[in-house]
Amino acid sequence: MARTPPWKKSNPRKAKGKRATKLSREKRVAAKRSANRAGRKYPNLVDNMRAAASGERTKKSSRQK
Repeated sequence: MARTPPWKKSNPRKAKGKRATKLSREKRVAAKRSANRAGRKYPNLVDNMRAAASGERTKKSSRQK
């Protein structure tokens, strides 16, 4: 069963009527670094999603302790 890629899905925040959140400077740098490692000049959606989720993962793991 194949998953739908994120660029073919609608934005869930837009569907709920919420505004998009901006990436912090650190997260933009992380997305740019990820794109450079993959040989791209600019970060794509996947790089940005990974950078945005990186802070959430650390918050969730620290909450569980």
